[in-house]
Amino acid sequence: MPTFLPTENLLELLIAGIFTKNFLLVMFLGLCSFLGLTKDMSSSIGMSMAVTFVTGMASIITWPIFHFILVPSGLEFLQTICFILVIAAFVQLVEFIIRKHQPALYRSLGIYLPLITTNCAVLGVVLLNAQQNYSYVGSTVYGISAGLGYGLVMLLAAGIREKLLQRGVDMFGGFTGAFIVAALLSLIFVNYFGVIQF
Repeated sequence: MPTFLPTENLLELLIAGIFTKNFLLVMFLGLCSFLGLTKDMSSSIGMSMAVTFVTGMASIITWPIFHFILVPSGLEFLQTICFILVIAAFVQLVEFIIRKHQPALYRSLGIYLPLITTNCAVLGVVLLNAQQNYSYVGSTVYGISAGLGYGLVMLLAAGIREKLLQRGVDMFGGFTGAFIVAALLSLIFVNYFGVIQF
């Protein structure tokens, strides 16, 4: 029976979404935007805000769709299609708002903004919410924290790459540099937060 009130530890969900089960560094989802947009801080901030908004809102909307429409009708196999439609609607909304109010940011985000629709991190959040059978509040907290974790890693990587490029270390300008930064950050997250148990 789905419940609105939290049945799980919300602080644990918050820490999991941001640190211990970070979608970029632990689950390796959503790497395309990470590789393309961590060269400068302004693009990373815009993308992080957009992804956090979409993961949060998608978690809020997909939970009742799954529990009150798909499950009672026996149509759980349609969850991926339904979730992608919800995500696409929010991405269109974000794209419209950014294009209208921040045209420079819209141009800098380029193709990566509409690609949030197919960002596997965003879809992964809503699918995990359904798979883990989180409560409505838990699902919302996990969606927002996953977006915050994505944003944290984007900003850390953008800061590192931007500083290195300013100092003339050109190898961090391309995909190779982005992968090296991602690998180093992943090692730090995994070791510091004890994700791997020996």
